[in-house]
Amino acid sequence: MSAVPQSRQLERLEPLSAEELLKWALAEFGNSLAIATAFQAEGMVIVDLAARNSPHVRVLTLDTGRLPEETFRMIETVRERYGVVVETVAPDTAEVEAMVALHGPNLFYREVTLRNLCCQIRKVRPLERRLRGLRAWVTGLRRDQNESRADVRKVEDVEGKLKLNPLADWTSGQVSDYIRQHDVPVHPLYAEGYRSIGCAPCTRAVQAGEDARAGRWWWEQDAAKECGIHFSPEGKAERKLDVLLSEILEAKRA
Repeated sequence: MSAVPQSRQLERLEPLSAEELLKWALAEFGNSLAIATAFQAEGMVIVDLAARNSPHVRVLTLDTGRLPEETFRMIETVRERYGVVVETVAPDTAEVEAMVALHGPNLFYREVTLRNLCCQIRKVRPLERRLRGLRAWVTGLRRDQNESRADVRKVEDVEGKLKLNPLADWTSGQVSDYIRQHDVPVHPLYAEGYRSIGCAPCTRAVQAGEDARAGRWWWEQDAAKECGIHFSPEGKAERKLDVLLSEILEAKRA
């Protein structure tokens, strides 16, 4: 198979529909491509689209150790519906133990940087390790999900690895329509008022009129509602995060 396409080739991929882009990626990368999902609506649409084009779809999910039970039920639902064995990606046990020993199990409630640290240990670093064995990966990012995702492209070359966002130009209405038309399995927490689903302690249902991401880290004020996988904090917060992370890694080695 060819190397990751260069910028001019990436531009030619941008106008493709979600199904066309997934079909191209599955043919181009085969087993070196994986869908990363927490089984939210967008991720399930992508799984459904991909499964319609290939019986050999790789699906990854991050088992952070703090997931709601309903998310584990979705793993079984995907297996039963699509015949896909979901690959769970877990954090490094020693890193989690060091973080909890230094900052406690619920450090994320105290300040944004500590929340980012928890996301780094439980989500970002485990995913980075798994992605090293892949040439491309697929996410459910959409431009209208929040301001930090407004400029998301369908195809991105991130340090020589292709990141595909097939639903980048979809609206929430299009996602809902697809789910209804194709009877796509839905995460049980949506029925309880959740609109964005992550770890159990960091996610709640939203109230009428609230933004879809309002239920994520709802105790934070004026903070970017991202875990670090799709967004990197800048400036002072990032420098402090680097210091905290280095402490964890040093404690792990001790």
